[in-house]
Amino acid sequence: MAHALPNADTAPAAAPERRNTPDLSSDAIRTAREDLAACFRMAARNGFEEGICNHFSAVVPGHDELFIVNPYGKAFREITASDLVICDFHGNVVDGQGTPEATAFYIHAEIHKRLPRARVAFHTHMPYATALSMTEGDPLIWAGQTALKFYGRTAVDGNYNGLALDHAEGARIAEAAGEADIVFMKHHGVMVLANTIAEAWDDLYYLERAAEVQVLAMSTGRKVLPVSPDVAQATYDQIHEEDAESARLHLAAIRRQLDAEEPQYRH
Repeated sequence: MAHALPNADTAPAAAPERRNTPDLSSDAIRTAREDLAACFRMAARNGFEEGICNHFSAVVPGHDELFIVNPYGKAFREITASDLVICDFHGNVVDGQGTPEATAFYIHAEIHKRLPRARVAFHTHMPYATALSMTEGDPLIWAGQTALKFYGRTAVDGNYNGLALDHAEGARIAEAAGEADIVFMKHHGVMVLANTIAEAWDDLYYLERAAEVQVLAMSTGRKVLPVSPDVAQATYDQIHEEDAESARLHLAAIRRQLDAEEPQYRH
């Protein structure tokens, strides 16, 4: 299912000439690499990965024209911080070995270019959220407390058109996102957009948990009862008050686990 990225010079616009190689050795960039690698490893542990497909990206701290992304051919569970590549919006790799997978480039480059608020973008085919993307109507029923973390934050890209192998596909997904943080991509999977890696991880994790309990509730054959809109909004507001700090602590917790059990992710 994964595809190699064509030569960068096939992109519609030529990349700007680089007279100087950017300094990509800052502590902030190293931390971003390690945080992303930790998210890949923990995503694999939670069953969010699919072979060598799916991709996480983050705009490079201090370099808004560049983004960090996983390379083609690596499974989530084997990715290390130094495996990640840094490329520009034209597909040129400016740091690291290898290239991004084709759909990773075409989706993530357009999202980061068109949605500056999306400093981080996580895309998976994780099973329960993807299952809901295949159903009729709105994917989430506002019935479970975990789902209410996402109340008013979701959008649906209903125009599935096959693999994202050109810039138009990424542009369409970015347009469908609008102001939402969570995009259910019909017949495809989900996209989580965030300001920080910690917030993207936290949303990805809880989105799949919310989808899982909804699928279990639906499987009983009994009607799933949503809460009232007023309660849904009030609960979202309560969650949102501490969301950023909770996300920071969540990422710190997974890094402690990995430091003890899989410290090679940092290499």
